[in-house]
Amino acid sequence: MRGKTKESFVGEVSRDTRSANLAEAWRMVREDESLEMTSSSESAERAEASSWASSPASQAIMRANKGRDTRPEKALRSAVHALGCRYRVDTRPIKSVRRTADLVFPRQKLAVFLDGCFWHGCDEHYRPAKGSTSEFWNNKIADNRRRDRDTDQRLHQAGWEVIRVWEHDDPASAAEHIAHRVNRARKSDAYSDDPMECSVGDE
Repeated sequence: MRGKTKESFVGEVSRDTRSANLAEAWRMVREDESLEMTSSSESAERAEASSWASSPASQAIMRANKGRDTRPEKALRSAVHALGCRYRVDTRPIKSVRRTADLVFPRQKLAVFLDGCFWHGCDEHYRPAKGSTSEFWNNKIADNRRRDRDTDQRLHQAGWEVIRVWEHDDPASAAEHIAHRVNRARKSDAYSDDPMECSVGDE
């Protein structure tokens, strides 16, 4: 239909990291001959005036990049579960606040976020984008960082503890750190009726 942006599904990726997912999705887009880009001057002007995020290429990348259940997330959940800790997955710590944590321990008011190095601007691995799409991506990562800080502040003000884990962190070490915090929170709750502890020692 005229005036509608044509979308094309190029596939799904499942790499170890979200940045690798992004790179793989770009490769798939370039190789997909069905993803046609019009060359008329009218389309070019319309594309230039609109957000790059609305282009078919960008939409294909966004769809291909998994928002949850990535390999790092599954590895962390498995390591935490192996220590005897029980948690909720992909849940809002505070129902009235539209922010979702990867692991939530409601009794202990502990929220765990596993942050992708690309999407959350890891100081160790993130490199600012360059080229024609650099403004879009750099602004997006900056917005994500501001949102992370705002999320932490909102949770802290509501009495929650926040743990942030990078996707490059060792899941076993991160799980032990989380288990220590869970155990400490349990012991500090004088009215807790949950005697179970995660199977690690105290810090």
